[in-house]
Amino acid sequence: MKKQPLLVTAFFLAAALACSLPLASAPAGTPSPLPTATIPPTQNPTLTPTAAASLYAQWPVLTSSSRESGQAPNYAIETKIPVMQGEDPRVAKFNADVMALIMQEVKKFRDGLAELPAKPISAGSSFESDYAIVSPPGDILSLNFGFYTYSDGAAHPYSYTLTYTYDLKRGESIRLEQLFLPGADYLGLIAAYCQDELTRRDIGFDALFAAGADPTPENYRNWNITPDGLLISFDPYQVAAYAAGPQEVLIPYAELNAIINPGGPLGVKK
Repeated sequence: MKKQPLLVTAFFLAAALACSLPLASAPAGTPSPLPTATIPPTQNPTLTPTAAASLYAQWPVLTSSSRESGQAPNYAIETKIPVMQGEDPRVAKFNADVMALIMQEVKKFRDGLAELPAKPISAGSSFESDYAIVSPPGDILSLNFGFYTYSDGAAHPYSYTLTYTYDLKRGESIRLEQLFLPGADYLGLIAAYCQDELTRRDIGFDALFAAGADPTPENYRNWNITPDGLLISFDPYQVAAYAAGPQEVLIPYAELNAIINPGGPLGVKK
């Protein structure tokens, strides 16, 4: 993830907390500037409290909500971004990482707009982002981001997931392999559990989609630490047809107990 200097990030976050101005739409034919990793899609977000399992009571998480719309081509962008409050380098890094994650997805959407005709085909294009904090209170903050997009003229909208898990005490993001003992076949164990669970569902998980649950880092890139187990998220088309929707599999920690690293983020949950 791209990171901006901490002072720059802190400045824009402070500005976001201090102002709330009316929403304006871009004039027809006026190109919209590409987003950066330091500001929301619009410069006038509003901040509202969110029910978050914050790691420290003195560092609450607020939601930065912003909206933007334009014409030729017609589009609308709406984002909800978690912003942690606090004067600490670990807080600033969390905010910079999360902002970069969202802005990267907004940029992909904007790049797609350049390929659309100026005259609307149907209702125009749209991009929405939301998030949920799914981790229990503690030093680990695990977020599940949901993205909902529609490209003007497409047969249907599309949704996908991105996840981010952060060790606030250490001030660094957590990789999946860090949860387990060195050398452990964690992907094999996780994949076996998910494959068994998906087979039991009436979603058409068969030879056509089975590869989407193979034990590869790409297939298991979206995971979260929750109070009850390791949550794996699969996007539409990955393990089932679009009509079946996205799929989630919750793996109880007891199923992973043999390979959990006692000194890692999941050690206290064994």
